[in-house]
Amino acid sequence: MTFEEFKDFSIKIPEDPGVYRFLDKKNEILYVGKAKNLKNRLNSYFGEKKYIAVKTKALIKHAHHIEFTIVETEHDALLLENSLIKTHQPRYNVMLKDGKTYAYICIKNESFPRVFFTRKVYRDGSTYFGPYTSKYKAEILIELIKSLYPLRTCSLNLSPSVLTKSKYKICLEYHIKNCNGPCEKLESEDEYLQKISQIKNILKGHFKFVKEHILGCMEDSASKMDFEGAHIWKTRLEALQDYQSKSTVVNPNILDVDVFSIAKLDNEVFIHFMKVIDGAIIHTFTIDGELNVDDDDRKVLSLGIQKLRNQFESQAKEIIVPFEVDLESNDIQITIPKIGDKKHLLELSEKNINFHVLQVRKDKLNKAAKSSPSERILRTLQADLNLSEIPFHIECFDNSNIQGTNPVSACVVFKNAKPSKKDYRHFHVKTVVGPNDFASMEEVVFRRYKRLIDEKQTLPTLIIIDGGKGQLSSAMKSINALGISDKVTLIGIAKKLEEIYFNGDPIPLHINKKSESLKLIQQLRNEAHRFGITFHRNMRSKKMLGSSLTQIKGLGEKSAKKLITHFGSISSIAAADEIEIEKIVGKKITHLLKNYFDHTPPFSKGIQVDEEE
Repeated sequence: MTFEEFKDFSIKIPEDPGVYRFLDKKNEILYVGKAKNLKNRLNSYFGEKKYIAVKTKALIKHAHHIEFTIVETEHDALLLENSLIKTHQPRYNVMLKDGKTYAYICIKNESFPRVFFTRKVYRDGSTYFGPYTSKYKAEILIELIKSLYPLRTCSLNLSPSVLTKSKYKICLEYHIKNCNGPCEKLESEDEYLQKISQIKNILKGHFKFVKEHILGCMEDSASKMDFEGAHIWKTRLEALQDYQSKSTVVNPNILDVDVFSIAKLDNEVFIHFMKVIDGAIIHTFTIDGELNVDDDDRKVLSLGIQKLRNQFESQAKEIIVPFEVDLESNDIQITIPKIGDKKHLLELSEKNINFHVLQVRKDKLNKAAKSSPSERILRTLQADLNLSEIPFHIECFDNSNIQGTNPVSACVVFKNAKPSKKDYRHFHVKTVVGPNDFASMEEVVFRRYKRLIDEKQTLPTLIIIDGGKGQLSSAMKSINALGISDKVTLIGIAKKLEEIYFNGDPIPLHINKKSESLKLIQQLRNEAHRFGITFHRNMRSKKMLGSSLTQIKGLGEKSAKKLITHFGSISSIAAADEIEIEKIVGKKITHLLKNYFDHTPPFSKGIQVDEEE
């Protein structure tokens, strides 16, 4: 989408909160974003900026048109943005791309509710707790609940109007060991619902109320001299305390807070979330992805916080973060701790996310170690030259001439660290007179990439110039003239010390002599030299052969070139059949050649000649 096209469109954009979508020519969504003010946000993509991220440039370049949807609040915009990204998975969105199915604990909407693990949420009035990112953690909670409160597990409908004697029998036979027999009226519905109330407190992380309830039951049993019952309640209290002790990391007076931290690795971003209630961490989760087109830390963390709080349905009124963030709600207290237990919580979150990043880095290194030799060498070259991407496509130039005669240039092409000989090219230098290596390099580099641009072919990632600063500067003139200096990397290699020069940097780079990347550069340089020298020798040889033929009176340069191209040497022409020669240059010149060869030694004696000498 061009600036002019957007200027005409911008008149229609409102200043309301909403969600906008960049679409391509095929009407496929490229990017979804939310905004408090749609007009201001979209204007920011096309305004004058000193720096525009590469991804943003690519997004604008590929976008054909923009659509938007107005909503009531910025919070509504966040929810709609989340839904659209999950549905369409736009290529330029990364945050919120999360289609995983998480674990939930369900308290069923029924008489004497069952409590069980599930991955599906049905809108039937049941209460769901989660999502839990670990099935293992959800199952631990289920086991804790079962150990504290016997619950029914059967699927019988226990409504008085539905329950029959046959169903009583089935329940007694198979399920009486798992519950207190509500179907036999051995447990009242009020007693059962009290247990469900305490289970909800556990699942919400409110252990304080559960412990108070258990302590009350234990004391009540003891006062009634029911020591066996008191012991049961004591065992349940110990089980609850054991579970809580594994999660408690700070002062229990920290009632309900969310903790967030952020870290980066190359072009990836990671956001870690901890849910803390009554001093216990009840949820931890890390969201990860590539940096978005808006790669400001503050914006990325703000988006991550809103997404995670929405996903985990957090109602906490306080969040702990490493720096200031912008949230749509003014009711949330933002804490950036310096000391104390809250600082300890933030450090714990950062420790977890740094460990996560370390694991991701190790995985990448392991993956690189298992990669092919070619990919390994290219990754090493990328690191040595500090390139933004792996140089799968490399081209190298070399000039050849002898005392300024027959100046030619060669370009060799390597793809995936191997020669691609079908892509090799040689050049006759056309505009340079005399031995001017710099001007020759400028000419051939311009011709090479002007043609690639005109034919819409892929440009190389790395271009190598055989020579030092002078040849590199000359080549760079052509690169700048073509406007591709931001698309390719140009280096020069000086032969004596194998120094690598970058444009504008007077200090050369020295790569370890044993490095695979330097060996690859040398291989390219040597191949370009070999290809150029071979071409130069062939041209010089043909020119010498052609010039000897033009000494024959009446035989022009064009005819001489035709004969040399077809037969390859003067000896072959002399030995050729007249009819064959006649087909190339006609009867008149064939007669001239026959007369020349018949009266000129050594042809008249049938002796072979080495025309290159």
